[in-house]
Amino acid sequence: MVKKMKFNQIFAPAIISIALLGSAAIQAEETKGPQGLPAEVIHVQSKPLTHVIEAVGTLRANESIILRPEQSGKVEKILFQEGASVTAGDPLLILESSLYQAQLQESKARVNLSRIAYKRAASLVKKRVGSQQDLDSSLAQLKVDQAQQELAQTRLDKMTIRTPFDGVIGLRQFSPGDYLNVGQDLVELTDLNTMKVDFRVPENQLANIRSGQKIKVLIDALPGESFDGSIYAISPSIDERGHNIAVRATIANRDNLLRPGLFARIQIITGTNDSAIMVPEEAIIPQNNSFFVMTVTDNTVGMAPVELGIRKAGEVNILSGLKGDEVIITAGQIKLFPGMPVTPIFVDGTGQQPGQTEQQPGA
Repeated sequence: MVKKMKFNQIFAPAIISIALLGSAAIQAEETKGPQGLPAEVIHVQSKPLTHVIEAVGTLRANESIILRPEQSGKVEKILFQEGASVTAGDPLLILESSLYQAQLQESKARVNLSRIAYKRAASLVKKRVGSQQDLDSSLAQLKVDQAQQELAQTRLDKMTIRTPFDGVIGLRQFSPGDYLNVGQDLVELTDLNTMKVDFRVPENQLANIRSGQKIKVLIDALPGESFDGSIYAISPSIDERGHNIAVRATIANRDNLLRPGLFARIQIITGTNDSAIMVPEEAIIPQNNSFFVMTVTDNTVGMAPVELGIRKAGEVNILSGLKGDEVIITAGQIKLFPGMPVTPIFVDGTGQQPGQTEQQPGA
């Protein structure tokens, strides 16, 4: 009996100490939480999102033509400076026209003679000594001669080439004294005050575009510059091979910076969402024609199926599957699976789980 009491007295304190240490270890482990592989995570947040259709196109002048003579002739005078601005109706070029001037004078003389004959016939008819037939014949001859005079005047006028609209004159392809043939290329005339841009959009965006819609145009040749425009024409038919539709828009040529032929990037704003959920592209996991993101709840990995929207600047719009207050994994998913403990590493500057609030110092 004495030996048993001595045994209890010797080992009882040690057993109690071991039990206390075990309880403390379990409590510390519970406080510390499960440990797992590290993974980069962020808090999902909503932000404004502008829905944009992007396309590429080519700039065109509002109006652009190559001036060509309608009649042959030798260049007598050049009345313009290459690269200068001109106004509609300004004379640009005069061809040698002495032959047509002579024809005009001849036709005028015939008109005068026919008019005298008509007046004489009318006077005789009034005095009842002339016939109505002679009067009609003289009137017909007068009209024929007047038409010949108008024809001669038109031919003479066409020896002076004028601008059909306001614009900028290009580089001439002739010199003084050259003989020009009908239809020969002379010089380009371009209206640069307003530019057009032609581009194509996929047929599935047809419902999102309309005449009068605002666009933004970016030009690679003019970095840092953007130009506002509006759609004014949409093709009535769809391209059967490319399944896209041709669109044309107009742009105000600010400071005449734009030139026809420049490559353009077009952005068509179709709508805005003030609280869109955007996540980094690297957070998306494709699987069996579906898409998922890995979430972290109580340091444990979960999987959430999501529906994707548009992509923009390395981010994807989540249409459904996330509420906007979750913690998702953005890197390290390849080694993780649902239910696995994880050590989150916040890369968005926070270290709080959803629902936690910062404690003030001294709280």
